[in-house]
Amino acid sequence: MALVDHERNAGGWTSRLFRRFRGGTTGPVLGLISPAALWLLAFFLIPLVIVLLVSLGQRGDAGQVVYTWTLKNYARFFSQIGGRYLYVEIFARSLFIALLNTLLCLLFGFPLAYFIARQPRNRRNALLLLVMIPFWTNFLVRTYAWMVILRDTGIINNLFLTLGLIIQPLPLLFNRGAVIVGLFYGYLPFMVLPLYASIEKLDFSLVEAAHDLGANALRTFQRVILPLTMPGIVAGSIIVFIPSIGAYVTPDLMGGAKVTMIGNLLQQQFLKVRDWPFGSAVGFILMLTVLGATLLYFRSGGKTL
Repeated sequence: MALVDHERNAGGWTSRLFRRFRGGTTGPVLGLISPAALWLLAFFLIPLVIVLLVSLGQRGDAGQVVYTWTLKNYARFFSQIGGRYLYVEIFARSLFIALLNTLLCLLFGFPLAYFIARQPRNRRNALLLLVMIPFWTNFLVRTYAWMVILRDTGIINNLFLTLGLIIQPLPLLFNRGAVIVGLFYGYLPFMVLPLYASIEKLDFSLVEAAHDLGANALRTFQRVILPLTMPGIVAGSIIVFIPSIGAYVTPDLMGGAKVTMIGNLLQQQFLKVRDWPFGSAVGFILMLTVLGATLLYFRSGGKTL
């Protein structure tokens, strides 16, 4: 008994800490966090470390990875090839197309989400169902459908030829415009749904109050609607931007060999050239760029709020 009292007095803070972790509020919290932490460790951190280690190696003669612990793959990405920074140009093109697609999805998605949110409740579910119907079809099938529409003998060119508006088919496919159309169609629902969730929670009495105080439609949008719906704008933009910059199916099929994006470069390095170290370096640079842009976007969104 004396020994127990001595331990309790000597290590009282450790005993209280142990009891807090074992039976207090911290125990259940750690129990809830542990599965998510293990999931992130197994499927995010460990693969990320593997990619980093592979990127520091070199391609062997037989296509295997030789771990030489070098930064040559990263230097190669920023080096000149034939007087051009080829890989940097591909990355810049991917960034431009992803940003443009995000902007287009936001410009068209916001009015659509606002329109749906302002409808009677019994119509909203039907309209949201129409937005989500494309998800029921495979993305590859939808991409091929757009190729059928935009090709030289497709619906658009045949219609224009029949009406006499053109004398020869328009080059609607295998160019940057076709890639942007395919990405816009594919990722527009990812913008509409977060925007709708944010706009639906908006207290429209604040909009009416702004009008009563003399604010016009533009001023009301800038000072009331835009700040209050910023979480949906940020979430939708992130959800659209990240897959857009890494897309490779749409540029490969609708852009042909004329529009190469960073996703196509990764696919070539891993599956065709079998240069896994350089492909890992490209992927790691892409991940760091997307992560940095995402953090900056979240910080700017938080400041706007």
